[in-house]
Amino acid sequence: MVSLRTPAGWYRRAGGRRPRATGLLLVPLSWLWTWATKRRLARGRPINPGAAVICVGNLTLGGSGKTPVTLALTELLTQAGRTPHILCRGHGGRLKGPLRVNPAIHSAEQVGDEAMMMAAAAPVWIAVNRAQGARAAAQAGADVIVMDDGHQNPAVAKALSLLVVDGETRDGEWPFGEGGVFPAGPMREPLNAGLARADAVIILLPSDLPSASPELVGLFFGKPVAMARLEPAAPAPPGRQVGFAGIAKPWKMERALKAAGCDLVDFAPLPDHAAIPDRTLRFLADRAEALGAGLVTSEKDWARLPPAWRARVTAWPVRARFDDESEVLALLDGALTR
Repeated sequence: MVSLRTPAGWYRRAGGRRPRATGLLLVPLSWLWTWATKRRLARGRPINPGAAVICVGNLTLGGSGKTPVTLALTELLTQAGRTPHILCRGHGGRLKGPLRVNPAIHSAEQVGDEAMMMAAAAPVWIAVNRAQGARAAAQAGADVIVMDDGHQNPAVAKALSLLVVDGETRDGEWPFGEGGVFPAGPMREPLNAGLARADAVIILLPSDLPSASPELVGLFFGKPVAMARLEPAAPAPPGRQVGFAGIAKPWKMERALKAAGCDLVDFAPLPDHAAIPDRTLRFLADRAEALGAGLVTSEKDWARLPPAWRARVTAWPVRARFDDESEVLALLDGALTR
Protein backbone atom coordinates (compact mmCIF):
# COMPACT_ATOMS: atom_id res chain seq x y z
CA MET A 1 0.00 0.00 0.00
CA VAL A 2 1.33 3.43 -0.94
CA SER A 3 0.84 6.21 1.61
CA LEU A 4 1.22 9.86 0.67
CA ARG A 5 1.63 13.06 2.62
CA THR A 6 -1.57 15.05 2.99
CA PRO A 7 -1.35 18.27 0.92
CA ALA A 8 -1.49 21.11 3.45
CA GLY A 9 -3.00 23.32 0.74
CA TRP A 10 -6.16 21.22 0.80
CA TYR A 11 -7.08 22.87 4.10
CA ARG A 12 -6.54 26.48 3.11
CA ARG A 13 -9.18 28.73 1.59
CA ALA A 14 -8.24 30.62 -1.54
CA GLY A 15 -9.85 33.84 -0.35
CA GLY A 16 -11.51 34.61 -3.66
CA ARG A 17 -8.56 33.62 -5.83
CA ARG A 18 -9.06 31.23 -8.71
CA PRO A 19 -8.18 27.60 -7.95
CA ARG A 20 -4.88 26.33 -9.32
CA ALA A 21 -4.97 24.62 -12.71
CA THR A 22 -4.06 21.29 -11.11
CA GLY A 23 -7.12 21.56 -8.87
CA LEU A 24 -9.37 22.27 -11.82
CA LEU A 25 -8.01 19.24 -13.68
CA LEU A 26 -8.89 17.02 -10.72
CA VAL A 27 -12.52 18.20 -10.46
CA PRO A 28 -13.89 15.58 -12.92
CA LEU A 29 -12.26 12.85 -10.82
CA SER A 30 -13.93 14.30 -7.73
CA TRP A 31 -17.30 13.98 -9.49
CA LEU A 32 -16.56 10.29 -10.05
CA TRP A 33 -15.56 9.83 -6.39
CA THR A 34 -18.76 11.56 -5.24
CA TRP A 35 -20.91 9.41 -7.53
CA ALA A 36 -19.24 6.19 -6.31
CA THR A 37 -19.75 7.15 -2.64
CA LYS A 38 -23.40 8.06 -3.20
CA ARG A 39 -24.00 4.80 -5.09
CA ARG A 40 -22.33 2.69 -2.37
CA LEU A 41 -24.42 4.31 0.35
CA ALA A 42 -27.64 3.90 -1.64
CA ARG A 43 -26.99 0.22 -2.29
CA GLY A 44 -26.00 -0.58 1.30
CA ARG A 45 -28.01 -3.03 3.38
CA PRO A 46 -26.95 -2.34 6.98
CA ILE A 47 -27.01 -5.34 9.33
CA ASN A 48 -27.74 -5.38 13.07
CA PRO A 49 -24.62 -6.99 14.59
CA GLY A 50 -26.25 -7.74 17.94
CA ALA A 51 -24.87 -4.69 19.77
CA ALA A 52 -25.47 -0.96 19.42
CA VAL A 53 -22.98 0.78 17.14
CA ILE A 54 -21.70 4.28 17.82
CA CYS A 55 -20.00 5.51 14.65
CA VAL A 56 -17.23 8.08 15.03
CA GLY A 57 -16.75 9.41 11.52
CA ASN A 58 -15.72 12.49 9.61
CA LEU A 59 -16.14 14.20 6.27
CA THR A 60 -12.49 14.57 5.32
CA LEU A 61 -9.74 12.10 4.49
CA GLY A 62 -8.05 12.37 7.85
CA GLY A 63 -6.76 14.57 10.61
CA SER A 64 -10.03 15.40 12.33
CA GLY A 65 -9.22 13.53 15.55
CA LYS A 66 -11.50 10.49 15.28
CA THR A 67 -9.16 8.18 17.18
CA PRO A 68 -8.75 10.26 20.37
CA VAL A 69 -12.50 10.95 20.35
CA THR A 70 -13.16 7.20 19.97
CA LEU A 71 -11.01 6.51 23.03
CA ALA A 72 -12.70 9.28 25.03
CA LEU A 73 -16.17 7.94 24.18
CA THR A 74 -15.09 4.39 25.08
CA GLU A 75 -13.88 5.62 28.46
CA LEU A 76 -17.19 7.42 29.12
CA LEU A 77 -19.18 4.29 28.18
CA THR A 78 -17.04 2.13 30.47
CA GLN A 79 -17.55 4.55 33.35
CA ALA A 80 -21.30 4.36 32.68
CA GLY A 81 -21.24 0.59 33.20
CA ARG A 82 -21.23 -0.47 29.55
CA THR A 83 -18.93 -3.00 27.87
CA PRO A 84 -17.65 -1.17 24.78
CA HIS A 85 -15.35 -2.66 22.16
CA ILE A 86 -13.69 -0.59 19.45
CA LEU A 87 -13.97 -1.56 15.80
CA CYS A 88 -11.66 -0.17 13.13
CA ARG A 89 -10.50 -1.13 9.69
CA GLY A 90 -6.87 -1.68 10.69
CA HIS A 91 -5.64 0.85 8.15
CA GLY A 92 -1.98 0.33 7.31
CA GLY A 93 -1.99 -3.30 8.47
CA ARG A 94 -1.88 -6.35 6.22
CA LEU A 95 -4.38 -8.53 8.13
CA LYS A 96 -8.01 -8.33 7.04
CA GLY A 97 -9.68 -9.71 10.18
CA PRO A 98 -11.99 -9.93 11.84
CA LEU A 99 -9.65 -10.39 14.78
CA ARG A 100 -9.18 -8.95 18.22
CA VAL A 101 -5.94 -7.05 18.56
CA ASN A 102 -3.47 -8.42 21.09
CA PRO A 103 -0.57 -5.98 21.62
CA ALA A 104 1.54 -8.84 22.98
CA ILE A 105 1.49 -10.75 19.70
CA HIS A 106 0.42 -8.33 16.98
CA SER A 107 2.34 -5.49 15.35
CA ALA A 108 1.38 -2.28 13.58
CA GLU A 109 2.51 -3.92 10.34
CA GLN A 110 -0.19 -6.56 10.89
CA VAL A 111 -3.12 -4.59 12.34
CA GLY A 112 -2.30 -0.92 11.79
CA ASP A 113 -0.86 1.76 14.05
CA GLU A 114 -4.17 3.15 15.35
CA ALA A 115 -5.41 -0.30 16.36
CA MET A 116 -2.17 -1.02 18.24
CA MET A 117 -2.35 2.32 20.03
CA MET A 118 -6.01 1.93 21.05
CA ALA A 119 -5.60 -1.70 22.13
CA ALA A 120 -3.52 -0.50 25.07
CA ALA A 121 -6.68 1.13 26.48
CA ALA A 122 -9.67 -0.97 25.35
CA PRO A 123 -10.69 -4.14 23.46
CA VAL A 124 -10.08 -3.46 19.77
CA TRP A 125 -11.17 -5.39 16.68
CA ILE A 126 -9.95 -4.89 13.16
CA ALA A 127 -11.97 -5.90 10.12
CA VAL A 128 -11.95 -4.81 6.50
CA ASN A 129 -15.53 -6.15 6.44
CA ARG A 130 -17.17 -4.02 9.12
CA ALA A 131 -20.26 -6.22 9.38
CA GLN A 132 -18.13 -9.28 10.19
CA GLY A 133 -16.05 -7.29 12.67
CA ALA A 134 -19.10 -5.90 14.47
CA ARG A 135 -20.64 -9.37 14.75
CA ALA A 136 -17.40 -10.77 16.16
CA ALA A 137 -17.22 -8.00 18.78
CA ALA A 138 -20.85 -8.55 19.81
CA GLN A 139 -20.32 -12.31 20.07
CA ALA A 140 -17.27 -11.66 22.26
CA GLY A 141 -19.39 -9.75 24.78
CA ALA A 142 -19.51 -6.13 23.61
CA ASP A 143 -22.83 -4.45 24.35
CA VAL A 144 -21.68 -1.28 22.55
CA ILE A 145 -19.38 -1.06 19.54
CA VAL A 146 -17.54 2.21 19.00
CA MET A 147 -16.63 2.23 15.33
CA ASP A 148 -13.61 4.37 14.50
CA ASP A 149 -14.42 5.67 11.01
CA GLY A 150 -17.27 4.38 8.86
CA HIS A 151 -19.59 7.34 8.26
CA GLN A 152 -19.40 6.50 4.55
CA ASN A 153 -19.67 2.74 5.18
CA PRO A 154 -23.26 1.38 5.01
CA ALA A 155 -22.48 -2.18 6.17
CA VAL A 156 -23.63 -1.77 9.79
CA ALA A 157 -26.75 -0.18 11.29
CA LYS A 158 -25.74 2.74 13.53
CA ALA A 159 -27.46 3.71 16.76
CA LEU A 160 -25.61 7.05 16.72
CA SER A 161 -23.59 8.71 13.95
CA LEU A 162 -21.13 11.31 15.21
CA LEU A 163 -19.04 13.54 12.96
CA VAL A 164 -15.70 14.73 14.32
CA VAL A 165 -14.59 18.08 12.91
CA ASP A 166 -11.18 19.66 13.32
CA GLY A 167 -11.93 23.00 14.96
CA GLU A 168 -8.63 24.70 14.16
CA THR A 169 -9.44 27.58 11.80
CA ARG A 170 -6.63 30.05 12.41
CA ASP A 171 -4.11 31.37 9.85
CA GLY A 172 -6.42 30.66 6.90
CA GLU A 173 -6.77 26.99 7.77
CA TRP A 174 -10.28 25.55 7.41
CA PRO A 175 -11.29 21.95 8.14
CA PHE A 176 -12.96 21.51 4.74
CA GLY A 177 -10.66 23.73 2.69
CA GLU A 178 -12.60 25.07 -0.29
CA GLY A 179 -15.01 22.13 0.00
CA GLY A 180 -13.44 20.13 -2.81
CA VAL A 181 -14.08 16.39 -2.85
CA PHE A 182 -11.08 14.07 -3.25
CA PRO A 183 -8.82 14.27 -5.22
CA ALA A 184 -9.57 17.97 -5.76
CA GLY A 185 -9.74 18.55 -2.00
CA PRO A 186 -9.94 16.84 1.39
CA MET A 187 -13.66 15.97 1.42
CA ARG A 188 -14.88 12.36 1.28
CA GLU A 189 -18.26 13.61 0.14
CA PRO A 190 -20.05 16.98 -0.11
CA LEU A 191 -20.65 18.63 3.26
CA ASN A 192 -24.46 18.70 3.06
CA ALA A 193 -24.69 15.03 2.03
CA GLY A 194 -22.52 13.83 4.91
CA LEU A 195 -24.08 16.12 7.46
CA ALA A 196 -27.59 14.91 6.59
CA ARG A 197 -26.72 11.39 7.87
CA ALA A 198 -25.15 12.62 11.12
CA ASP A 199 -26.93 12.73 14.47
CA ALA A 200 -24.47 15.11 16.12
CA VAL A 201 -21.14 16.88 15.61
CA ILE A 202 -18.08 16.94 17.85
CA ILE A 203 -15.74 19.87 17.22
CA LEU A 204 -12.23 19.04 18.40
CA LEU A 205 -10.11 22.05 19.34
CA PRO A 206 -6.40 22.24 20.15
CA SER A 207 -5.71 23.00 23.81
CA ASP A 208 -4.44 26.52 23.05
CA LEU A 209 -7.47 27.68 21.04
CA PRO A 210 -10.09 29.18 23.39
CA SER A 211 -13.20 28.57 21.28
CA ALA A 212 -14.52 27.38 17.96
CA SER A 213 -15.16 29.81 15.13
CA PRO A 214 -18.81 30.96 15.08
CA GLU A 215 -18.70 30.54 11.30
CA LEU A 216 -17.74 26.88 11.73
CA VAL A 217 -20.36 26.18 14.40
CA GLY A 218 -22.98 27.85 12.20
CA LEU A 219 -22.49 25.22 9.50
CA PHE A 220 -24.11 22.63 11.78
CA PHE A 221 -27.30 24.52 12.60
CA GLY A 222 -29.99 22.07 13.68
CA LYS A 223 -27.52 19.40 14.85
CA PRO A 224 -26.34 18.94 18.45
CA VAL A 225 -22.75 20.19 18.69
CA ALA A 226 -20.37 19.11 21.47
CA MET A 227 -16.96 20.64 22.08
CA ALA A 228 -13.84 18.66 22.91
CA ARG A 229 -10.19 19.56 23.34
CA LEU A 230 -7.06 17.71 22.33
CA GLU A 231 -4.77 18.02 25.31
CA PRO A 232 -1.35 16.65 26.21
CA ALA A 233 -1.56 13.57 28.42
CA ALA A 234 2.05 14.10 29.54
CA PRO A 235 4.47 17.03 29.67
CA ALA A 236 6.50 17.75 26.58
CA PRO A 237 9.87 15.96 26.75
CA PRO A 238 12.59 18.13 28.32
CA GLY A 239 15.52 19.55 26.42
CA ARG A 240 15.98 20.12 22.71
CA GLN A 241 13.95 17.81 20.49
CA VAL A 242 13.68 16.79 16.85
CA GLY A 243 10.09 15.78 16.13
CA PHE A 244 8.54 13.69 13.39
CA ALA A 245 5.03 12.50 12.62
CA GLY A 246 3.30 10.44 9.95
CA ILE A 247 -0.25 11.50 10.67
CA ALA A 248 -2.85 13.06 8.37
CA LYS A 249 -1.93 16.60 9.47
CA PRO A 250 1.65 16.41 10.76
CA TRP A 251 1.86 20.18 11.09
CA LYS A 252 -0.66 19.96 13.94
CA MET A 253 1.75 17.76 15.91
CA GLU A 254 4.47 20.36 15.39
CA ARG A 255 2.17 23.15 16.62
CA ALA A 256 1.00 21.13 19.61
CA LEU A 257 4.54 20.34 20.76
CA LYS A 258 5.51 24.02 20.57
CA ALA A 259 2.32 25.06 22.38
CA ALA A 260 3.19 22.57 25.15
CA GLY A 261 6.55 24.26 25.65
CA CYS A 262 8.72 21.79 23.76
CA ASP A 263 12.09 23.17 22.59
CA LEU A 264 11.52 21.84 19.08
CA VAL A 265 14.58 22.51 16.94
CA ASP A 266 13.46 20.59 13.87
CA PHE A 267 10.44 18.66 12.64
CA ALA A 268 9.93 16.13 9.82
CA PRO A 269 6.48 15.39 8.30
CA LEU A 270 6.11 11.80 7.08
CA PRO A 271 3.41 9.93 5.09
CA ASP A 272 0.35 8.88 7.11
CA HIS A 273 0.23 5.22 8.25
CA ALA A 274 3.31 4.27 6.23
CA ALA A 275 6.11 2.13 7.65
CA ILE A 276 9.08 4.32 8.58
CA PRO A 277 12.18 3.08 6.74
CA ASP A 278 15.30 2.43 8.79
CA ARG A 279 17.23 4.91 6.63
CA THR A 280 14.75 7.64 7.59
CA LEU A 281 15.12 6.81 11.27
CA ARG A 282 18.92 6.84 10.98
CA PHE A 283 18.75 10.24 9.27
CA LEU A 284 16.53 11.61 12.04
CA ALA A 285 18.81 10.16 14.73
CA ASP A 286 21.88 11.72 13.06
CA ARG A 287 20.07 15.04 12.78
CA ALA A 288 19.10 14.93 16.46
CA GLU A 289 22.66 14.06 17.48
CA ALA A 290 24.07 16.95 15.43
CA LEU A 291 21.64 19.34 17.15
CA GLY A 292 22.17 17.90 20.62
CA ALA A 293 18.52 16.85 20.74
CA GLY A 294 16.28 13.90 21.50
CA LEU A 295 13.64 12.39 19.22
CA VAL A 296 9.90 12.75 19.83
CA THR A 297 6.87 11.52 17.90
CA SER A 298 3.16 10.77 18.31
CA GLU A 299 1.88 7.62 20.00
CA LYS A 300 0.54 6.44 16.65
CA ASP A 301 3.92 6.81 14.98
CA TRP A 302 5.69 5.22 17.93
CA ALA A 303 3.49 2.13 17.48
CA ARG A 304 4.95 1.75 13.96
CA LEU A 305 8.57 1.94 15.05
CA PRO A 306 10.72 -1.20 14.92
CA PRO A 307 11.27 -2.47 18.50
CA ALA A 308 14.97 -1.57 18.36
CA TRP A 309 14.06 2.11 17.87
CA ARG A 310 11.38 2.51 20.53
CA ALA A 311 13.83 3.08 23.37
CA ARG A 312 15.44 5.88 21.37
CA VAL A 313 12.24 7.84 20.67
CA THR A 314 9.81 9.48 23.10
CA ALA A 315 6.12 8.90 22.44
CA TRP A 316 4.17 12.05 23.28
CA PRO A 317 0.55 11.21 24.13
CA VAL A 318 -2.50 13.43 23.64
CA ARG A 319 -6.09 12.84 24.75
CA ALA A 320 -9.50 14.25 23.85
CA ARG A 321 -11.48 15.79 26.71
CA PHE A 322 -15.09 16.88 26.35
CA ASP A 323 -16.01 20.35 27.60
CA ASP A 324 -19.32 18.96 28.91
CA GLU A 325 -19.23 15.20 29.55
CA SER A 326 -22.86 15.17 30.72
CA GLU A 327 -23.93 16.52 27.32
CA VAL A 328 -22.10 13.70 25.53
CA LEU A 329 -23.38 11.07 27.96
CA ALA A 330 -26.93 12.25 27.27
CA LEU A 331 -26.34 11.77 23.52
CA LEU A 332 -24.99 8.27 24.12
CA ASP A 333 -27.74 7.32 26.54
CA GLY A 334 -30.44 8.56 24.18
CA ALA A 335 -29.08 6.40 21.39
CA LEU A 336 -28.60 3.30 23.52
CA THR A 337 -32.00 3.34 25.19
CA ARG A 338 -34.27 3.96 22.20
